[in-house]
Amino acid sequence: MLRRTPAPMRPVSAWIVLLATVTLGACGKGTPTGPALPPTQPTPPPAQPSFDFSGDLIAFETWRDGNREIYLMTPDGSDVIDLTNDSHADGDAAWSPDGSKIAFASTRDGNTEVYVMDVDGGNVTRITNNPAVDRFPSWSPDGSKLAFATDRDGNGEIYVMDADGSNPVRITDDAATDQEPIWSPDGTKIAFFSDRSGNGDVWVMDADGSNPTNLTANPAFDCSPAWSPDGSHLSFVTDRDGNDEVYTMEADGSNPINVTQHAADDFASTWKTDATRLVFDSYRDGNWEIYSIKLDGTGLVRLTTESADDEHPKWRP
Repeated sequence: MLRRTPAPMRPVSAWIVLLATVTLGACGKGTPTGPALPPTQPTPPPAQPSFDFSGDLIAFETWRDGNREIYLMTPDGSDVIDLTNDSHADGDAAWSPDGSKIAFASTRDGNTEVYVMDVDGGNVTRITNNPAVDRFPSWSPDGSKLAFATDRDGNGEIYVMDADGSNPVRITDDAATDQEPIWSPDGTKIAFFSDRSGNGDVWVMDADGSNPTNLTANPAFDCSPAWSPDGSHLSFVTDRDGNDEVYTMEADGSNPINVTQHAADDFASTWKTDATRLVFDSYRDGNWEIYSIKLDGTGLVRLTTESADDEHPKWRP
């Protein structure tokens, strides 16, 4: 996929390179700075501190162990734990509706597949098994199904499967790239990224793939949709102001609002469960770090302060 790539920033999907060399990839931040996979030596797992898995948590991806891992942290960033502890690339974290499991993509079995693990990182189960690239999982609100993106048909398409990986069904059929599916809170629709209009836009379709509608329809590049908890709004990333910013819009695409309003690139937002804040990653302090912000753009709080890149936060439902 063509994408503006401002150096020296890492791609929004730096794990495109790390998870596979494929045509299936998200909108980007720039040239990767992390190591290629597989690493020459596995990273020794860090000692796992006592951690409370029962509360309000944010999953995120980080390079702080030398390869891409999925971590959890408390909403103030004060307590963190490495969930995946694997020498391969792990990313695309997606919370189950009840917050007890996380679906994710990993290269640990030789190509990019979708896995599910418990909230404490246990019981890792591979649920796709295809030589193609499978990634970007998203749970249905009742937890019975997962949408995901795959290039098993030669280009990026969106499938839905049962939560155990059975009965995969293709729900998009377009020569363009369709990916980043996100199920609406009421289960009736799936928002997604597509370049079928000639550039990147945020689209929405019925959960069976019918009635695709371009929500952004802007000559800029728009991607990475995320539903508000009540389904009335979406956040998304756009470069319509000359750099990547996090916007919100109503569920029909109307009333787009720039929330982040900063000269540095801001990316990859999700919503707090009470819909009062967004969590996102930003390059504003010289590397990719995670922040939270109120919907009116005030109350900015930096949550991570590592020299390694911390990205793609996902608030527990």
